[in-house]
Amino acid sequence: MKDQAAAERAQRTGYHHGSLPSALVSAALDMLDERGPGQVSMREVARRVGVSPGAPFRHFTDRQALLTAVTGRVLADFEEWQAAQMTQGEGPALRDFGLGFVRYAIRHPHRFELVKSRVFGAEQPAELSEQMSGIEQALTGLIVEGQRAGVLRGGDPAVMGLASQVVVYGLAQMITDGYLPTEQAEHLAAQVLEIFALGLVNAPYE
Repeated sequence: MKDQAAAERAQRTGYHHGSLPSALVSAALDMLDERGPGQVSMREVARRVGVSPGAPFRHFTDRQALLTAVTGRVLADFEEWQAAQMTQGEGPALRDFGLGFVRYAIRHPHRFELVKSRVFGAEQPAELSEQMSGIEQALTGLIVEGQRAGVLRGGDPAVMGLASQVVVYGLAQMITDGYLPTEQAEHLAAQVLEIFALGLVNAPYE
């Protein structure tokens, strides 16, 4: 019975010979969504996949290494989410990008908490640098495209991108902290981003 239960858990996580690291990350991601990053444990992840408690350590040196891998999975999912948001958005593109960030944090508060600690902390794991660079380049690309089209005012795209990150990060933090009511969060975020965008549009001062 025990072997059968382990096999069923392995099947649910998609684990088969040679794919244990991916299955462990999937199980850890499920735990993250359910309980938050502080409750993800190597032992419970192993139990869910149906392997021995020591098996995860053959692929991840410790819990922190596993959480870094989970963060990479979250960032990949976020990139796919943002691509869909940009396709479905009503524009302008910079607003859609910011609103997509906030919406993702609302739907996945524990993922936002993990990314915040891994990416926006004092030290960023080298394994995540390339993914974050891609996301930041996408944001910079939107700004450069807007400037070339005459929609956005001139200026250093990197600084404008940082200002955009400050706004959406702050909004997401206020929402996930419960400072802003969840039922009104998206509407308020859209309004704030529209006001912020007015400061970037290519219009002369009166």
